[in-house]
Amino acid sequence: MQPIGAHVADDDPIARTTAIGGDAVQFFLTDPQAWLAPPVRDDAAQLVAAGESTRIFIHAPYRINVATTNNRIRVPSRKLLSQHAAAAAAIGANGLIVHGGHVGDGDDAAKGFENWRKLFERESFPVPILIENTAGGENAMARSLEAIKQLWDAVGEFGAGLCLDTCHAHAAGLPLENVVDELMAITGRIDLVHANGSRDEFGSARDRHANFSESLLDPALVVAVVKGSGAPAIVETHPDGQADDIAVIRAGLA
Repeated sequence: MQPIGAHVADDDPIARTTAIGGDAVQFFLTDPQAWLAPPVRDDAAQLVAAGESTRIFIHAPYRINVATTNNRIRVPSRKLLSQHAAAAAAIGANGLIVHGGHVGDGDDAAKGFENWRKLFERESFPVPILIENTAGGENAMARSLEAIKQLWDAVGEFGAGLCLDTCHAHAAGLPLENVVDELMAITGRIDLVHANGSRDEFGSARDRHANFSESLLDPALVVAVVKGSGAPAIVETHPDGQADDIAVIRAGLA
């Protein structure tokens, strides 16, 4: 059975996901809105041991944008990604999720893909880097299928992984009925699914996750994506409904 779990607070994350029926977990190592290197965790040994039965994923800070042509953002983004990758490896994580980023208005998108390539040319990472598709932004590196193809032309040879967010795909106007096949044809891999419902209509470009009970995105489509991908799944929804969301996915996979 594919591991299923949730994004939870970083204090005692294994207990938190186990309590809601998960055997996978995702959490932040720092404030996701800050430029902070992760501290050494007191529970590192316990997390490594727990990783034998629970898949552990770390989400990088939202501030990171390695695609940008702005040196004042790109250079610290590379450093912060490296720091979080090292910290993720220290706790036995199976991957580090990072958003695809974007270039500025008027910038050539090719520069953004080139900056992604330079990242992997200059550094090897101790955990898989899983690039997540995004919901909106005309200058985004991982929103449309065309952009994702250009991105993978730049980074695929370095072993970059893909995190498929169902809410983001729905918001970006990518039909979930076909998205697994289309992305597999481009990347050859889906390493993790963020199995989220959406508060908004198809093609809205709005990144607003919803529990399945309140979703305008059919939960059956999300379950089909998880099943088709063969990958672990993480729900990034309101904590009050995460146990039910996990149960819906498990029932659909049974």
